[in-house]
Parts: sequence; C-alpha cells; structure tokens
Amino acid sequence: MVKEAIKWAGAYAVENGPIFIEMLTYRYHGHSMSDPGITYRTKEEVADTRANRDPVDICRNMLIEKGWGEAAEMKDFEKQVRKNIEAEVEKIRSDPWPTEADLYDHVGATPGHFIRGVEYKHSKHPPAI
Repeated sequence: MVKEAIKWAGAYAVENGPIFIEMLTYRYHGHSMSDPGITYRTKEEVADTRANRDPVDICRNMLIEKGWGEAAEMKDFEKQVRKNIEAEVEKIRSDPWPTEADLYDHVGATPGHFIRGVEYKHSKHPPAI
C-alpha cells in the first residue's frame, strides 16, 4: 500500500510539483531502556492499537479475505522471514568490527557533495574533480 502511494506521489510530483505525504505510525515500545513507554499511555492503548491498527495484520487479513493467500501460507512465510532475520543478525554479530580506515570508505566519492570536517585526502575514493 505504501509503495503504491509513494509511486503515485512521485508521478504526481513530477507532473504537478511538490506533494506532502503524512504517514501515521505507532511505536509499541518506549524510546529507550529508560522509557518503557507506559508513562504517557496505557497498556490497554498499546494492546488496542496492536489488535486493531497493526499494518502487518491488516495486510495479512486483506490477503486472506481477497483469496490471495491462505492463513497457513502466511504463517509459513512469517516463520521463514523470522528465520532469515535471525540468520542475518547472527552474521552481523559475528562480522569483524570496522577498522579506522573504514571510516573514510566512500566518503566524498560523489563530485559536488561536501561533508563538513571530512578531509577528502583520507578517502579511498577521492572525488573526480
């Protein structure tokens, strides 16, 4: 849904000029470990939002209602996605830490761009001037 809306907005902007898009989102958790997210909203509000406005559930239900997928198929797909994410997280956790030299990778590689405080002579990819 969002992808199609953005595609439409892009075509509209090219033809008619700027357009404003507002996306309403909801955070189920607090901002940080020190913010559990329940000091300014109730657990009931969070649960109600999760039950009635969750975009993943809305999309899943739409696919099933339209006959474009079955509940078991969606559940299998979600399991595979979770498995893929867990594998990616494990890979990332086992990757080596970046070196100091990596800080300058691809910095200043595009002519015309400027990043304050970055000396291009350190970049592995100096701009073509």
